[in-house]
Amino acid sequence: MAIRYWEFEDAPLKEKLKNPNVREVAKIYFSNDVRAYRFGLALNEVKKKNTLRLKDCSDALPIATWKRYLDYGVQVGLLTHENNAYSFTDRYSKPFKNIATYIKAWVESPETDDMDILFGDVKAGKQAKRGGRVKREQELTNVEEAVQKAADSNTSNSSGQV
Repeated sequence: MAIRYWEFEDAPLKEKLKNPNVREVAKIYFSNDVRAYRFGLALNEVKKKNTLRLKDCSDALPIATWKRYLDYGVQVGLLTHENNAYSFTDRYSKPFKNIATYIKAWVESPETDDMDILFGDVKAGKQAKRGGRVKREQELTNVEEAVQKAADSNTSNSSGQV
């Protein structure tokens, strides 16, 4: 999700609320314009009809595409799918307020968190190198070994062919 939080602060939000559109909603979830268009099209159809069944979808998109984007709307909590129909739901207003309250309480609390206890299962520290660029000393050693092998093979080949 690409929530650009500064666009939803007080002053920009007041401007946006004067003329709300589905593009802004779709751009929260998709940065790709084609996907945002398709998701916006699905949300707009649900808005027009209040409840939308797949068989009632227009021919603008294939049925599988309609289903994919409508199911994504259900997955992120904008839509609900009951009785084979999609409709809007209000799952965001209360939880977002609660998340903001929780974050504010955590920031204002005087205790510091012990990360090793909270995230005990996480492998901390640097990972072992799995490839990529070799260090300069190793490059020189590898080149010297290759030159030595080539020289050894040349001397063995030249002495056997007299």
